[in-house]
Amino acid sequence: MKETVALESRLYEQVAAHVEALVQHGALRPGDRVPSLRVLRRQHGVSLATVVRAYRELEARGVIEARPQSGFFARSRPPVAREPAPPRESVASLPASVDALVGRLYDMIRDPNCVPLGAAVPAPSILPMERLNATLAGIARTAGARGATYDSSSGPLTLRRQLAKRATSWGCALGADDFVTTLGATEAMALAIRATTKPGDVVAVESPTYFGFLELLESQGLRALEIPVVPGRGFDVDALGRALAREKVAAVIATPNFHNPTGVCMPDEDKARLVSLLAQKNIPLIEDDVYGDLAFDGGRPRPAKAFDRDGNVLLCGSVSKTLAAGYRVGWIAPGRFEKAVLRAKRANTMEGALLPQLAVAEFFATGAYDRHLRVLRRKLGVQLGRLRAAVSLHFPRGTRMSAPEGGLVLWVELPRGFDTRALYAEAARRRISIAPGVLFANKPRFTRFLRLNGGTPWSDTLEAAVRALGRACLRAT
Repeated sequence: MKETVALESRLYEQVAAHVEALVQHGALRPGDRVPSLRVLRRQHGVSLATVVRAYRELEARGVIEARPQSGFFARSRPPVAREPAPPRESVASLPASVDALVGRLYDMIRDPNCVPLGAAVPAPSILPMERLNATLAGIARTAGARGATYDSSSGPLTLRRQLAKRATSWGCALGADDFVTTLGATEAMALAIRATTKPGDVVAVESPTYFGFLELLESQGLRALEIPVVPGRGFDVDALGRALAREKVAAVIATPNFHNPTGVCMPDEDKARLVSLLAQKNIPLIEDDVYGDLAFDGGRPRPAKAFDRDGNVLLCGSVSKTLAAGYRVGWIAPGRFEKAVLRAKRANTMEGALLPQLAVAEFFATGAYDRHLRVLRRKLGVQLGRLRAAVSLHFPRGTRMSAPEGGLVLWVELPRGFDTRALYAEAARRRISIAPGVLFANKPRFTRFLRLNGGTPWSDTLEAAVRALGRACLRAT
């Protein structure tokens, strides 16, 4: 059965690749009718269902379009947008703070009546919630008194063992005792910051950076030193080296794999350089790896932790972006900071909810998580592709955007003279949630940038929302 499914998958991909090549090479020009389902079925010797699946995939990618009672036609392909330019290097650290708009963004994210382009989360419709909830229910029925008692502050051993097994595929030699489970990656990051800094310290962060990190630094009285993120390379290790020569830094926060908001993945050689540089200076690296499982090509890039030989990297992750944010299941591999992290956890939450952690462990153990990931990665790749195509089509000429190979989000740069704070206000009036660029910096910058979420299946509603945003840009200059 598995061999039949695999063969069917290869056949539909071959058919899709054949038609896409015809469009890309100009054999089929925009508006031309593509071969009918029956013609392709005969040409390739495949089933009608295989051809239908191939055409649906091409339609999802924006290569062809269906016209009622007329068939399929090649679509015009917008020119490939350039990636945003990296920001200039900061000359000094500043007290960490986040723009007040972040509170309003969270309110809109929770509003079911808003078009969800603001949050970096996958839609519930593409998550296996029914099966995961059934797993949780089964564990609750058999847990007995265990569910009413405290567990280890490190977290349930069953989950930590599963994480250790998964770590081998990340290129990390970690055992169950190397992990501490947390209430999502947010608590993991907060514990890492508390374990490595004290109020008034300087923490180097990416620029742009996830605004949640700025909130964490602000809450602990820390200063932020912004280091540019470079298209195609990610965290600028050379710029960090120059910054470390100017200023004393207590810790570094980075998202090497599918960075939020740009989606860039650091090459392995740069990850190794980053880890080596910080180890030489005895500066801990706090690594956010929540998007590591979301490579569109199905590969799993190694985290920076894979290059750590000194316990200097505190690796943080969760299932919030891949499985269920509401379960609040995360973890940290704190290296040489384990005792400090456990002290901070006992002072903060003692431990997380046991039953959701056991349900996630079961999902890992049965292979259900990996089966789900294979489908999720493909869907996210298609969704981000459709989002990029829509932005290219509807946004002002000269708009730039990132080209993520994984993750959930798209980083968009409007031409000079545009202001995404004004665009945010216009979008809010239209019940469209977006994340303006000013949220992703510690000082006023990225005013003509915005982050868009690609975690929702493409629909006429999303297409209309992107079209409305493009029109609103002209009124938000």
